[in-house]
Amino acid sequence: MGTTEDTSSSSAFGKTLVVATKLPGVRIDRAAFLRRSLAPYCTDEQISRAIADTPAVAGISVAVLSKIADASITNETSKVTALSAAAGIPGGFALFATLPVDSAQYLAHMLRIAQKLAYLYSWPDLFAKDGDEPDDGTQNVLTLFVGVMFGVQAANKGISMIAEKLASQMIKQLPKQALTHGVIYPIVKTVAKHLGVQMSKGMFAKGVAKVVPVVGGVLSGGLTLATFLPMAKRLRRHLATLETAKPTGQPAAGATTPDTAAPESSEPVQP
Repeated sequence: MGTTEDTSSSSAFGKTLVVATKLPGVRIDRAAFLRRSLAPYCTDEQISRAIADTPAVAGISVAVLSKIADASITNETSKVTALSAAAGIPGGFALFATLPVDSAQYLAHMLRIAQKLAYLYSWPDLFAKDGDEPDDGTQNVLTLFVGVMFGVQAANKGISMIAEKLASQMIKQLPKQALTHGVIYPIVKTVAKHLGVQMSKGMFAKGVAKVVPVVGGVLSGGLTLATFLPMAKRLRRHLATLETAKPTGQPAAGATTPDTAAPESSEPVQP
């Protein structure tokens, strides 16, 4: 029975993940994001190098990356908290209509911040083209990113293994073979099962909060803020420790005294 339940949880998370990747605004354009975010701190040459290779190869400092990462986390946290609170306002039986949307929205913003942090810390493009359904390799690496956010230790191991491959082989694409057939694949399946269970529990807790109209919206938004923010920071901390994140080029201009947060895109994520 346990195996059936695990498979069901894994499948449920996988389906939610695919749906979330199709929501407008979820996929982050790596080049546009890096160009916009690095502009206040770096020269045009450094930005071009970061886009063509990676921020690490361009020598972007840890201080600059941390500043931009924190601004990105704040931006996404504000968006998902506002959406969660708005979805909770109807209350009562209306929650049955808002729960699926809220769940997809929540995961969508997790995927947005995961992409932004990954690109800042020198990961390659996660999606091949806009409009395409994410392939298995992309789905698996996104599953691991979300797993790290939820504190699943196996996910940390999986992401570290992928980062080692990226750094040692100096490749600019995800190691799809390892993600779908190699030693990392069993880790992905384990993480997906765990996430299916955890997200179900999390959405139930938010559903209970939403039963009380208006007040439920405040509680739901507060619960989202209390969970999303630390999860995003957990992923940032882990990505910052990986070999792929270590600067290998010349220091970026203004790296030691970043005074302003990088501007953030205000594109909405809508159901």
